[in-house]
Formats: sequence, structure tokens, C-alpha cells
Amino acid sequence: MDRNTIIGLTLIFILLLVWQQMMQPTEEQIQEQQRLQDSIETVQNQQDVQEKIEKDTVAKAAAVEVEDDSLALLRRQAAYGPFSGAASGELEEVVLENELFKVTFTNKGGRIKEVLLKKYFKVETGEDGKDVKVPLSLLEDEKNKFEYFFPVANLPTGGVNSGNLFFEVVKADKSSVTFRAPADNGGFFEQEYRIADGTYKIDYDIRFENLNSLISQNADAVKLNWVNYLTKLEKNTLYERRYSTVYFKTADEDPDYCSCTSDDTEELKNARVKWVSNANQFFNSSLIADDAFNAAVLETRMLPEDAEDLKLLVSEISLPYSHGQSESFAMDFYVGPNEFERLSALGNSMQDVIPFGWSIFGTINRWVIRPLFNFLSTFIGSKGIVILFLTLIVKLLLYPLTYRMLYSQSKMGALKPRLEGMKEKFKDDPQQQQMETMKLYREFGVNPLGGCMPMVLQMPIWFALYRFFPASIEFRQAGFLWADDLSSYDVFLTLPFELPFNMGAHISLFTLLWAITTLIYTYYNTRHMDMSANPAMKYMQYIMPVMFLGFFNTFASGLTCYLLFSNLFNITQTIVTKNYIIDNEKIEKELEDYRKKPKKKGGFQQRLEAALKEQQRVQEQKESQQRKKPRR
Repeated sequence: MDRNTIIGLTLIFILLLVWQQMMQPTEEQIQEQQRLQDSIETVQNQQDVQEKIEKDTVAKAAAVEVEDDSLALLRRQAAYGPFSGAASGELEEVVLENELFKVTFTNKGGRIKEVLLKKYFKVETGEDGKDVKVPLSLLEDEKNKFEYFFPVANLPTGGVNSGNLFFEVVKADKSSVTFRAPADNGGFFEQEYRIADGTYKIDYDIRFENLNSLISQNADAVKLNWVNYLTKLEKNTLYERRYSTVYFKTADEDPDYCSCTSDDTEELKNARVKWVSNANQFFNSSLIADDAFNAAVLETRMLPEDAEDLKLLVSEISLPYSHGQSESFAMDFYVGPNEFERLSALGNSMQDVIPFGWSIFGTINRWVIRPLFNFLSTFIGSKGIVILFLTLIVKLLLYPLTYRMLYSQSKMGALKPRLEGMKEKFKDDPQQQQMETMKLYREFGVNPLGGCMPMVLQMPIWFALYRFFPASIEFRQAGFLWADDLSSYDVFLTLPFELPFNMGAHISLFTLLWAITTLIYTYYNTRHMDMSANPAMKYMQYIMPVMFLGFFNTFASGLTCYLLFSNLFNITQTIVTKNYIIDNEKIEKELEDYRKKPKKKGGFQQRLEAALKEQQRVQEQKESQQRKKPRR
């Protein structure tokens, strides 16, 4: 690894640090988030008070067993108003399923209770210490809520929550179920769910029938409160937490999301919201409006790392209501994996919930790396071998840049004897040495940064791959060699303690081999370089792989596997190019021919030499003043 490679890697490392710093919210943003969170908590507290009143009312009614039916009915009417008839009942479950998932509904609230994905599993550690695959479900947490709030006048709580009502199952077959909560005036609130074969999408319609006289006249919307405790589904919960949050899309904007690394709130007032998605690293539960929601307040709450759940996502969504005799609102539920083609088929940029990254990095992943990977996967079964061929293709595509870098290194190597002679001549004058070095470079037409620019130009691809492997569900639980999950870290050695800097309690073999091959490549590539002018660089080039060793130890093994293959190809390309493709005699002749040509200084060259001369003048002036000082 030569100086230019070190500069490139250092730039990458600095950019990663800057990127992480930029993702942190400013003080103003934190204050705004706190204000919004306080607002959310106020609403939540009101709902909690409402629920407490409702529970207390029901509890008091149940405590008095000898109370006659008329008094019990009065109590329910006081708490639930026109929906008092649906305030009591028996729990009932309905199951719909196809070849992809099994959806369990409950009549308490008429909502989804659990979605079991048949083709996916999560891995848990058994009593014997071995990994065991268990069924994977979404929306299954008992603390979850999915309830509508109907504003009804003259109730102590201000309205009724659908989550506290027992819905009647008025229709149920193999592909659909309809829940209905009747009102005492003959009207009702209805929820209908329909599924089809070959899809994770659930058609979801709600209907308000003859409720216009019951719902407060000053209400122009019905609030949906969606509380979702995300379950830990992956082995590497550090990165699962980093890639899990609430995504959303308004009608006129690109998709956006709440912060993945801190508590965050997005308040979308008077915005036409097309969809809201509660996303894990590889799965999501999304509510998609056929038209649009009126507004939404979306919140991500971080939980302690040792908490049972991954994160808490809270969404308050406003649905339009115009007090018609009969109104309906059509939606879709998508509850399933982050498979790019399935999400893309839903429209409205739903595929952007896959955390491929934004800007040029996301574009490279979505429309270059991903299609290439899918093409290779059509005739290669092993994901690890696909990574090998992907690395080969990327290296071949980038070889022109690699060749320019190696050619520039060879030109620098050809100048090495002249540089050493010049340094010996001006060994006592560092400023003059720098000026003469720049003159030598100009005289022979050598750019000392020529080997650095090709590496900088490759950075978008490196950053894209950094996001590609932990975001692509195709790598999830895909094994290769000793790694059992290319979307998570591989474990070569389990340690009885946690390593510092969130490195985990393990050693990743792919990461270790990458670091070793990087050191080998560095030694081979710089063994003929003169480091006397900058001895610190000699040690820095070996420290960098060790620094990245800690960074990649908990990262997706698909990426570290790619980096290992990339190093092996780099070593091969360097040996072949320098020994069999680049003609060193031709380079010597090229340098001599350039030296004989008349030259015109460029603006940058002139400014650089002027700066060096000024630096030399200042240094000489200081030395002269030191000599003139009287001795004591």
C-alpha cells in the first residue's frame, strides 16, 4: 500500500466519520424534536387517561356482580356512547393464509394480531448454545395498537377507541374477513381485509355507515393510532437497529424517514401522505392509501440495547372524514420482506424502504449493483460465489483506473534514483529540497497525486457496497464457507468478553483475512518506495488496516468477503500489471522525451513554487535574526 493508497483510505475513513457526525441532529433539531415529542406525549397521556377511564368503568361494572343489566348498560353507555353495544363480547380469532404468509386477526379492535411469514425464519440460540431457526412473525407484540379514535360529543373521554370494541365477524371465508362494530342508531364502522395468492399485500377497506350524526360535527378527520414494537429478528441487532425506522412518502416528495440512530419525530401537517412504513432491516409493515392520508405525526423511539424489543414506532395518521351518510376509505397493507421487485410493483417508490442509501450511492446499488447481482444469481446458486464474480466484474470495470494508478507509481519509481540524489544534495535544506522535488516532477511530467485520484473516483462504488450487503435480503441467512449469514458478521472465535468500540465478543475471520492481505499488499506495493522524507507514513500504512479491522469486525460478512476477494484481485492485478504489462524501459524513454520538451508553468504550479519560495524566505529570515541576537 503506497502513500496514495494510504491517502485514499484515510479519506474514506475521514468521510465515514464525517458522515456519522452529519447524521447527528443539531441542537435546534433536538429542541424541535423534544417539542414534538412533548406534544406526542400529551396526546398519548390523554389517550392513557381515556383508556383508564374506560377500564375503570368496565372494572366497576364487573365488580358488582349483582348489579342489574340496566345499570350495567348505563355504565357502558357513559363510557362508549353509541358504541356501548360493542363494548363487551367474547374474543374471537380469524385466520387467512396463502402460500407466503398466515395472517391472524382478532375481533378485539378488528385488527391484525400476527403475520407469520412462511418462507423466512429468525435464528435464536438454543439451550445447547447452537443456533436454531424459529418461525418469523411481524406485528405480533401484545403491546401493539392499531385503533381508530371516533370523536363523539358528551363522552368523558371525548370519543371512542376502536381498539376497545368487540367487532362482529359478519363475513369470513378463505380469502377475506369483514369486522363490524355496530352503533345504537343502526349505523356501523366496518373493516374488511382481503388477500390473494402469491402476494404479501392485504387489501384493506374501512367504511363509515350512518355515523355522520354521531361523530362530532367539528371533526373533519378520524385519527388512526398505530403503535408498533419492532421485534428483534437478526443476529446482529446493532445493525438491525441502525437500519430500522419509520419511512413515509408524501404525494409531492420523495420518500423520507425518521432518524435511525436517535429519537425522532416527523410532523406532516396538512400533507397528503401516500404511505407509512414500519421497517426492520429486512422486513416491513406498510399502510398504503389508495388516495392519501390527510396528515401524520410519525415517531421513532430508541429502546435500551438490552430491551426485549428493537424499537418503538408510533404513528398518528389522519384519515379524511366529510360527514357523509356512507363513507369509505381504501388502503393496502403490505406485511412482508424487503424484496425489491415486490415493493417496486406496489408503486409510489415503496422500494425505497430498502436502506440502499440515498443520492448517487443508492442509485448505484438499485440500478447497477443489484441488477448485476440478480443476473449472476440466475445461474450461480452460492451467494458467496456470486460475490466472487461480482468482485471480478467490478475489478475489470475499474481496471483502467487501476492501471493509471499503477502506471503513475511506476513513473514515480523511475524517478526514485534522481529523487534520492536530489535529497542527498539538499539534505540540510528541507525547503529547497521541496522546491527541487516539485521542479523534478514538472521537468519529467510526473503527477505525485496521479495514483490517488483513481482511488478517489472509486469511492462512490465502495460507499455503495458498504450499504448494499447489509440491506439486501438475498444475503440474509445465506451461508458461504464458515459464514452462516452473509448479511451479518461471521464468527471465527467467540470471546468471553466484549471488545472495545462496539467490536462485539467475537473475531470475524473474513475481516481478519482482509487485514492480513491488506498488510501483504501494502508491503509488496511499497517495498521499493523511499519513506525517508516522511517516516510516519511508513507506520501509518500498516496502522490503517488495524483501524479498519475494528470497524469491520461487526459488519456484514458479505462485505468483508468482498473486500478479501478485492484484495486478492488487487495483489494479482498489481503483480501482473507491473511485471508483465507496464514496460519500465518505455517509461524511462517517455520521461526523457518529456524532459526535453519546452514547458509552460501552469497556474497551480506557479502558486505552489511561489508558496515554497516564500516559506524558504521566511525561514531564512528567522535564521538570520537568530544569528544577529547578542549572546549573553
